[in-house]
Amino acid sequence: MTFKINPKAIFWGLSVPLVFVMMRCTSSAPDWDQKNKELIQQYGLTERNLTLPETTIASNLEAAQPKKIESIESVELYPGVMAKVFWGSGAMGSFVELEPKAVIPEEILTADRIMMVMEGEVQQLINDSLTEMVAIKRQAPDGVNGGTPRADIVYLEKGSKNALTAGPNGAKLLEVYSPFRIDYLQKAGAKDLPAEMADIESPQNSNLSPNKVYDLYDIQLTELAPGAFTRLISGKNMLLSFVSMDPDSVFAQHIHPEEQMMMVLRGSVNQILMDEKKQMGINEIVRIPGNMVHGSEIGELGADVMDIFWPSRADYLEKEKEKIAAFRAIIPEDAKLELLIDGKKTQPELFFTEGPKWMNGKVYFSNMFFDKDFNADPKRSSTVEMDPDGTYRNITAGKMQTNGLYPYKNGNLIVCDMMGHQVVEMTTKGQVVRVLADKFDGKPIDGPNDVITDSKGGFYFTDPQFTMEPEKFQPGRAVYYVSPKGEISRITEPNEFAMPNGILLSPDEKTLYINNCYDKESWFPVQSEKDNFIWAYDVNEDGSVSNGRKFAKVLLNGDVLDRKGRSSGADGMAIDKEGNVYVATYNGVQIFNNQGTYVGMINLPSFPVSLCFGGDDMKTLFIVSFSKVYKIKTNKEGYVNYL
Repeated sequence: MTFKINPKAIFWGLSVPLVFVMMRCTSSAPDWDQKNKELIQQYGLTERNLTLPETTIASNLEAAQPKKIESIESVELYPGVMAKVFWGSGAMGSFVELEPKAVIPEEILTADRIMMVMEGEVQQLINDSLTEMVAIKRQAPDGVNGGTPRADIVYLEKGSKNALTAGPNGAKLLEVYSPFRIDYLQKAGAKDLPAEMADIESPQNSNLSPNKVYDLYDIQLTELAPGAFTRLISGKNMLLSFVSMDPDSVFAQHIHPEEQMMMVLRGSVNQILMDEKKQMGINEIVRIPGNMVHGSEIGELGADVMDIFWPSRADYLEKEKEKIAAFRAIIPEDAKLELLIDGKKTQPELFFTEGPKWMNGKVYFSNMFFDKDFNADPKRSSTVEMDPDGTYRNITAGKMQTNGLYPYKNGNLIVCDMMGHQVVEMTTKGQVVRVLADKFDGKPIDGPNDVITDSKGGFYFTDPQFTMEPEKFQPGRAVYYVSPKGEISRITEPNEFAMPNGILLSPDEKTLYINNCYDKESWFPVQSEKDNFIWAYDVNEDGSVSNGRKFAKVLLNGDVLDRKGRSSGADGMAIDKEGNVYVATYNGVQIFNNQGTYVGMINLPSFPVSLCFGGDDMKTLFIVSFSKVYKIKTNKEGYVNYL
């Protein structure tokens, strides 16, 4: 059997630098020990030791020697259940492949177990009931589809009942155990096994509740170092860390007392093991004993990595607590994403929802028709009015393909009629009152996308030229300002942004934020230096902007990085009264504080397109995603400028 791991099925694929946290060896006198001590002294590092149970069982991963997972011999655990088993000094992993309907019979676990579904589906025994667990791959985004990935995880403690049955198409699993399972070691051919495995005496607290299924992508990212993010899964005595590193990142030599088994899931790593560099690619694994000096240099595509630490790392869990506290200050722990509308099951049908805004107790948004190739059809598009309970109706249909909306004067809306090449004032009954902008420099504007007003009565709008005409009217993609007198000016240079999309003003109106949706793509006609950032500008008295600077780095997924792109899918944005910024992206709703620091992410079943604050207290986020509308409670009051 050839066990091929599909990293895109199990990893979220952000573009952020991974910090390789490597480990300590428990062998009594390893041949690398003296050289390692010299390097510890050379780099001025401080060695720490942990009290751990001793083992005479030799690891099947040689210290500091990368090994292809494919080279590990598969063993049969049960009929139709094959596994590649690997172990270090106290934690054991196995990549398990199950044939359709294959069964792992009921057993009492002799070790703590963390299990993640990598492909397919299983029925897992949890609390005496069978529970479905699945893995779903990310869909390539287009005008119709944009499904986000899912990978279900469960933590079962020693002494729990365990059993599972694979789905009709089989399944692939990752299991991690600590202490070792003696039956797995026997099947893998290990010798001189004890009758019982000793466990650590001072365990950590698990960061997951036992016997509960989690989606990996619902677990908040923890920043280990600038730009280095991980999702942590910790039992009492072992820790899984799913980490991503930015392209070309470098991490200096360091040590820690925990042993680490590190496997590359995507990209490449030039791993520094003591004083030797070893190139590692996808599906290669290496064991790094505790206190071994190590570092890493990341390849041009970045790298996604899975680390298994034994024992669990208290320092990582402390970092996670800090990050979760910051996220929970915005999104309360009991907040649940709620589906308000499934526009494929209701009428009028919803297609590609955009630009939601709250006004007078209702949400207004655009319902844009696209095919998979983003070919538009205004005759199948509409603008929608929605009540807070999800009841909705068209206020105009078949006339315009509107995009961004914003509350305007006299209880009306300012609306980007994208395919009509104009920004208009519209009543909430769908009547166009007047055209506010349709030309610049004597030529039509192309495709106004998103819009924001200032308190003076002027407004800004983005024009990424996302229109059907092959020949554009203006010389490039740009952002415009229309003064209270109706005078239009271009405030960014043509094609300064590859695709300017979402736009915001800070509550004090001193800062304008613009995001960049696509960049560095071979199929896109423009490349810029804006990359995957939200950019901030000082707002001048006349509405012009200056002092452009990077505000926040929007996290990317692995599919984009693999093609050397910088497309975040950044689209609609919202802001609260404290200046926290919420941006819809391919990876979910990414939240940044008013300093541009990443706070956390709201995961959705498909990638969000846009969002707004609303509700009686203005503390509910309404999020649109293709044909669906969701809501979630927050602790923050959203900011909207009502003229």
